[in-house]
Amino acid sequence: MEWLTNTKIPIGKTAKGLFDWLQDNADWFFEGLSVGLEWLIDSILWVLQSPHPLIIIAVFVALTWLIQRSWKTCLLVLAGFLLILNQGYWEETTESLTLVLSSCMVCMAVGVPIGIFAAHNPKIYAWMRPVLDLMQTLPTFVYLIPAIVFFGIGLVPGLMATVIFVLPAPIRLTHLGVSSTPTALLEAGDAFGATPTQKLLKVELPYALPQIMTGLNQTIMLSLSMVVIAALVGADGLGVPVVRALNQVNTALGFESGFIIVVVAIMLDRMLRLKGEES
Repeated sequence: MEWLTNTKIPIGKTAKGLFDWLQDNADWFFEGLSVGLEWLIDSILWVLQSPHPLIIIAVFVALTWLIQRSWKTCLLVLAGFLLILNQGYWEETTESLTLVLSSCMVCMAVGVPIGIFAAHNPKIYAWMRPVLDLMQTLPTFVYLIPAIVFFGIGLVPGLMATVIFVLPAPIRLTHLGVSSTPTALLEAGDAFGATPTQKLLKVELPYALPQIMTGLNQTIMLSLSMVVIAALVGADGLGVPVVRALNQVNTALGFESGFIIVVVAIMLDRMLRLKGEES
């Protein structure tokens, strides 16, 4: 077996060489991307932290009513935010929501067009599928290493690691929704003389909307699951007290901050849950 171990395939060295090349030749790109993401993060953080917390809570409750039309869901969201205020985690919650919202904006802006393109090009999607599998199965801690190399520490590397981990969800679900559009609907569009753009906007996307909304829901949930990992690279939010509790073996702090993360996840899930799903 020595011949097998002596001829080790240079996977790690190849990856390191690629990252070193990118750092040397594409530093201008990562610098510009970092500035843009920092502006996005700072803008969302300012919107969430500048007004009084009760104003932000009222806005979220109003959005919940517009989406769900359910006073029970509105009451759940209100109770969840009041519990967060009671426990003293408002600032950390807004920081985590900033990470979640910014990652959702990036993932949906990138993932939906790629999903549409993949649905119209099945052969290309066949090549994309292993890459998407790799992005979702590779341990998320691995993403933190190049994120630190390219973006330093803070919310930006946490956001980039989150985007890489979450991006396959909107791509897959958008592809599923668009590619499963019934042939009869497409033929009806052709019969009425619809252009490819009109078929996309008036037939395929409306039919795929439930799947796209499910992709948005999954994006939010997966982004929220990354808050603790993002805290390891200096990202503020609810992951910071969890990491602190782990370092101090503080059971009370760990359960308290972990429970708040669960509350935020439940609120966001109920806000965006499709009406056809069971409660």
